[in-house]
Formats: sequence, C-alpha cells, structure tokens
Amino acid sequence: MNKKIVRISALCVLMTSCAFAQQKDTIASTNQLDEVVISDSKFALPKEKSGKVIVKITAEDLKRRQGQTVATILSSVAGIEINGNQSRNGKDLGVYIRGGRNHQVLILIDGVPVTDASGISLSYDLRLLPVEQIESIEVMKGASSTLYGSGAAAGVINITLKKASKKAIAANAYLNVGTQTIANQENYSINDYSQGVALNGSAEKINYYASLNSTETTGISEAKSPNDAVLFEADRFSRVNSVVKIGFKPTAKLDLDFFANYDKIKSDFDAGSFADNDENGSASEQFRVGFSPKYKYKKGEFVINSSANLITRSIFNYGTMLDYKSRSVNADAFNKYEISPELFLVTGAQFQFHEMSNESPYEAIANELAKFNMIDPYVTAVYSSEFGLNLNLGARYNMHSKYGNNLVYNVNPSFSFPNLPLKLLASYSTAFVAPSLYQLYSPYGDLNLSSEKDKTFELGFETTMIDKKLVLNALVFQREEENAIGFDLVSYKYFNVAGLNKAKGFETMISYALTAKINLTANYAFTELEKQSRVLNPKHKANAAVDLQATPRLAFNATYQFVSDRYFEYTTYPAPTFDPVLNSEILKDYQLINMNVRYELIKNRMNIFAAADNILDKDFVETRGFSTRGRNFKVGLNIKM
Repeated sequence: MNKKIVRISALCVLMTSCAFAQQKDTIASTNQLDEVVISDSKFALPKEKSGKVIVKITAEDLKRRQGQTVATILSSVAGIEINGNQSRNGKDLGVYIRGGRNHQVLILIDGVPVTDASGISLSYDLRLLPVEQIESIEVMKGASSTLYGSGAAAGVINITLKKASKKAIAANAYLNVGTQTIANQENYSINDYSQGVALNGSAEKINYYASLNSTETTGISEAKSPNDAVLFEADRFSRVNSVVKIGFKPTAKLDLDFFANYDKIKSDFDAGSFADNDENGSASEQFRVGFSPKYKYKKGEFVINSSANLITRSIFNYGTMLDYKSRSVNADAFNKYEISPELFLVTGAQFQFHEMSNESPYEAIANELAKFNMIDPYVTAVYSSEFGLNLNLGARYNMHSKYGNNLVYNVNPSFSFPNLPLKLLASYSTAFVAPSLYQLYSPYGDLNLSSEKDKTFELGFETTMIDKKLVLNALVFQREEENAIGFDLVSYKYFNVAGLNKAKGFETMISYALTAKINLTANYAFTELEKQSRVLNPKHKANAAVDLQATPRLAFNATYQFVSDRYFEYTTYPAPTFDPVLNSEILKDYQLINMNVRYELIKNRMNIFAAADNILDKDFVETRGFSTRGRNFKVGLNIKM
C-alpha cells in the first residue's frame, strides 16, 4: 500500500476521533440502526449485528440514479468495477469485485442464484435486467461460499425485485428517451427508448406482481474507429423483459411464492477492437420459473428457494452461426432455528444441476457430455451477545460430480462497543470455484482444469456519529487464489495459474447528512492485483455524490467518478508470419460527472426526471478499441395509478 492509503487511513481515524470527542457525553448506549440486511445469514439481521460491511442500494438510491443501468449503478460501489458499463448499450460486461472476475461473483435475484450454464463463466448477464424492476440491491464482498456455494469467491450481489402493493389494484407505467453518442460528436438525436408497465396488488390471501419492460438503443458503434474520418455503423441493442410473481398465504405461518420470467435480448456486435462488422449479431432468450415456500414456527423459519431456467443463444460471427443451449436447476432448502435470543442456527442443503450444448459447422458439444451437479450441506451459527460481541461461523461441504468433495468455511467476529458508536469487524473465509462447462468443454477449454480455491481475510471498522448523520467504514483485505483459472491470449486456452494469485486492498465509505435536505456520500477503493487478475481493474477508484431535496417535489443528484490507469493485455498477428504476439498497454485514467433532476408533477402519482451523463464530454478508453459514451441526456416520465 502506498502513501495515498496511509493518508486516507489517517484521515478516517482523525474524523472518527474528532467525532468521538464531540459526542462522548451524548452517545446513548443503545447503538441501534433501523436498517436490516440478509446477505450474510439468509435471514433479516439488524445491520449493527452483521459482521460484514454490506452495501445496500435502496429504492430511494435507485430513484436518485434514474436513467442509469444496473451495471452503472453497481459500478459506483466501492471495490466493484463493471467493465462495459460506459460503452454502448449491449456491450458485454465484465464484473470485477476486489479483483475477482465474473466466475467468482455470484448474483442472486430474490435469493435465487441466476446463471447461464453455457456462458464462459457460469455467470448471469446483467444486461438482461432492467433497473425499473428492482426494489433494492445488497452487495457483500469477500468469499461467501459457505452460504452460497461455488462461484461466491469474491462477493455476492443480491438483487430484490419489486413486490406487490398492499392495495387491491395498483399500476405504474414509464417512458424514458435519451441520446446515444460518443464524445466530441454533437449528435443528440433520440436513439435510446425504454418503456414499461407493471400491475400489482393484494387481496386477502393472494398477492401478485406483473411487469413488462422493453428497451431499444442504437447510435453508437461497438468498435471504435481508428480514424476519425472513417465512421463505423451504429450497432443496435434491444431487450424485452417480463416477470410474473404470485404469492399465496393460506395461513399466518405459511407463504407460497411463485415466479416466472422471460427475457430476450438482441445485439449487434463488431469484429473486435478497432474492427467494424455490419453482419455480426446475437440473440438470447431466457425462461425462468421458481417456487419459494416459507414456513414460520415458534423458534424459527424454514425456506425452500427453487428454480429452473432454460437459455438459448444464437451468435452469427464471421459468417458462421453458433447455437448454444443451457439448462440449470437449483434447489436450496434451509432452516433458521433460534436456540436462544442471542443465538440462532442456519442449516441447509443445496442442489445444483447445469448442462449445456453447442452446435456449429465446426464443433458440437452434446448436453449428454457437458454437464455436472453439486450437492452441498451447510451450517451457519450466528451469535449476538448483549455486551457487543457478534460471531458468525459456518461451513459447507461441497460434493461436486466432477471435482469431488470440498470443504469451505468462514469465521467472522465483530464487536460493537456498548458506549461508543463503533463496530470492529474481521473475517476469514474460504471458497471453492469449479470451472464452468464452457471452460471445460469448449474448443478453448481444458478437461484437466483444476478447481480454484480462494481465501479472503479482512479487517475493519464501522461507525455512526452525530445522531447517526455520519456513517463511516473502512477495511483492508487480502485475497488469495490457488489454481486460479486464467485465459492464455496466445494459445487461446483456459489454464490454471501456477502458485498463488494475490489481491490486496483498502476500501472506505462515508455518508453525511449535512442537513435534512442535503446528503453527501463518497467511497474509495485501492486494489493491488497480480497479473492474471489485474486486467481492466483500476488500482484506484473513487466515487462521490451530492443529493439535494430542494423542495418536497424537486430533487437533484450529482455524482463524480474517478477511475485510475488500468493494465490491459491483447494479442496481435503481425505480418509476414502472422504468429500471435502478446502486447500490453496502460489505459489512461478518466473522470466522469453525472447529474439528475427529478420533479413530482402530481404527488404520489406522476413524476419526471432529466439526466445528463459525462457532462464534461470526456473522451476516454474503457476497453481498448471499443467506443465509450460521451455527453448524453435522458428524460423520463413515471405514472402511478
């Protein structure tokens, strides 16, 4: 860690010390927060009793960021980088948490893992989900395989969709339009359309929620032209989403929840960096169904989260059609039992099955070949004492049909001082990551790949001060990857990195309610990575935001983001031999300023917003050879009935 980290750490300590000195005579012994989190125990837990720094993006936070995508909003969280979120709509996304890549980040929707078994990393495509369907998001960083299984090595993103209104019938509709242009190109034509409707309500023992969303975007080429005099064709992106959720409560203790959703995206894409192509395109369809019964009894609660999904994907690339198909089944049954008011136990077992197939003129993968399953029993104990000690202990025994048995565990103590608004926390956790079916069975795969073993250690603090107006946390972490799964850019093969692959860093977040109408937030992340995981990961990243509620109906939001230099590797094929040559480049740092204004035309019925992104029209590189968005505008209307 460098001098910047030392200075920031010292500043955090100084702010904390000053606040303690100011408040030492006025702090109540009951340091309680209203907010609850669920990610680190699978059940609602008061935030002050959690041993993790869990970032919660609330419905109010999402309202402040209207007009932005899920990926852009997540990329403003400390320690997260989602590469592609600043490119044209439809660009494939890379999700990095503390240097961990897509295959080490697990995404949940309403507590259910979402995956694409035919995808490169067995991960979920965030392009499928419109932000208008989301109620809140929790981000838990660090190895979390004990509760969530293979794939949760660097972190978990837990997305909660909107729920039914308590009214018998409620509805809302929205329409957003905006521009899609690169920097220094003053073409502000309307090229981004997004609209949707939702119908929901509750009646006696039944509740329901149904939503339909669509998006259509063009205006920007995916690949960047190497010559300003040569214009590449604009690449289109379209998306349709529908979800239906039905809940039935036959008794006061039993809830039966069903869901079904359909997603479809179509996207043009180019031939790679600096290479246009007017024929390449892809289409993907996803069908998901699920059933989640919940039964509450005197001492606890029993839950089953089950789902099945089918994904079909067609890719037309370089004149060749490739067809992919995947199927996944997930069933996670777990029980919370309260042994005493201070101690509860979570026991469960999870079953997962994944298979894929692929057809093309040059290769074929049969689903009878490319499949595996996992059965994982697990247990977690959560202890919360009256004197401030909290302890989360857990273990999972993963039984993989290809990689045998693997034990993972976590130890997560924290201590909340009774007479100070301060919580100290530490954790040590391990994770198991199996290679994806694509990494094993595709032409780029290797059936001899070993599973990846990860370890994460973190140490930090969290404090609330000045009547809970100021919230500050900071922590240091170190991740170690053994048998890390890498991709060789010369041989175009997946392989296991020899030795340990390490990542270490520092994260801090601060929020301050300056007045009842003005709120300030900021975060900073320092991440130092070794070669295989530093691709497109910034060493320094900072975000800041100002929220102003000018009047009961008028609100403003302004955000700032700094992304430092990034190390990038790529392959070229120079003449006359055209043998592959590995090159590297430093992508320069960039800064972005975005603004949003919202006005409630009719109280609780109709509101409008206007957003401006990259206000300074900065021309920057997110990924070498691909376009990024310049100054763009979006306006929208939302009606509730």
